[in-house]
Amino acid sequence: MRLPDFEAWAIFAQVVEHRSFSGAAEAIGVSKATVSKAITRLEAHLNQSLFHRTSRRLTLTESGKGLAEHAARILAEAQAAEEAARDAATAPTGLVRMTAPMTLGLLAIAPLVAEFLAAHPGIEIDLNLTDGKVDIVAEGFDIALRIADLPDSSLRARRLGPIPTHVVAAPAYLTLHGRPTHPAQLGERPCFAYTNVTGPWRFHGPDGSEAALRPTGPLRANSGDALLPALRAGLGIGVLPDFIVGPDLASGALEAILTDWTLPPIALHLLTPPSNLRPARVETLIAFLAERLKGVCTESNRTSLGDSRSQAD
Repeated sequence: MRLPDFEAWAIFAQVVEHRSFSGAAEAIGVSKATVSKAITRLEAHLNQSLFHRTSRRLTLTESGKGLAEHAARILAEAQAAEEAARDAATAPTGLVRMTAPMTLGLLAIAPLVAEFLAAHPGIEIDLNLTDGKVDIVAEGFDIALRIADLPDSSLRARRLGPIPTHVVAAPAYLTLHGRPTHPAQLGERPCFAYTNVTGPWRFHGPDGSEAALRPTGPLRANSGDALLPALRAGLGIGVLPDFIVGPDLASGALEAILTDWTLPPIALHLLTPPSNLRPARVETLIAFLAERLKGVCTESNRTSLGDSRSQAD
C-alpha cells in the first residue's frame, strides 16, 4: 500500500492559504522550487491539476477547490498532533487565526484579545473582522465567531448566548408616519436591509400568528452600523441586534416598535473546523472566549458594550 504524500498535502494547504508558491515557501521556510515540486508530485499522484497557473495569477481548479478543505484538515491535525505530544507543562505558543463580525469584534472581541495576549505572551492572534461569510476551513481559520441561526454544517459549533434583536425607528419618524402595530404595515414603509442576512423578516405574534415580508427601502448595507445614521435621521425602519442599537435605545435616539411580536431567535456561536484534534493554543483561546463571551450580547450587558463603543468612536 502506498502511503499518502503528507508533505505534499501540507504544502498544498499552505499554497492555498498564502495564494502563491512564493508566499507558501516563505511561510514554511523552504525554497519556491521545493513547493513547486511538491505540488507537481501531488498532481501527478492524483492525476489532476490543482491550480491554473499564469505568469500573473494562481487560481484553484475545481478539483483543487474540492481538495483544499481536505489539505487544510490534514495540516491542522498534524500540527495539533505534534503540539499534543509536547510537554503538557509547556505554555502554549504559536499563531491562532480567528474571524468575527465587525461591530462585535470592535466592541467585545478586540478588548478580550488584548486581555488574552497579556496573559499568554507566547500566543499570536490574527484577527479578521468581517460581516461577510467566511469559509473557515478553506481560508485556514482556527476559530470563527458568528451571529446566526446556524444551518446544518460539518463545523463544530458552541452556542455562547442569545442575541436580542429589535425593530427600531426614530421618534421623529414615528411622529410623522405613525407607529406600526402589525408587521404587514412595514410593507408600506421604507425598511433598511442588512444584506448579509438573506430572506424575509419573519415575525411571530402574541396569538401564535405569523407574518413575513422582504424589506424594501432606499438603503441596503452589509454592516449594521452603516444603517444607524439613516435610522437616526428618521428615514425608515430597521431590524438590528441589541449590541448595535442598544445605546440608541437607551438614549432615546431610536425606539423599539412591534414589541409584542418576536423575531426568530439568533445567537452568538463559536465555530471550529470539524476535527476534534486542535493545538493547545487554540483550545486555550476557545476556553477563554467561551467563558468571557457568555451572554455578552444580552441587554443586561448593554452598558459595557456601550462604553466600548464610545472608546472605539
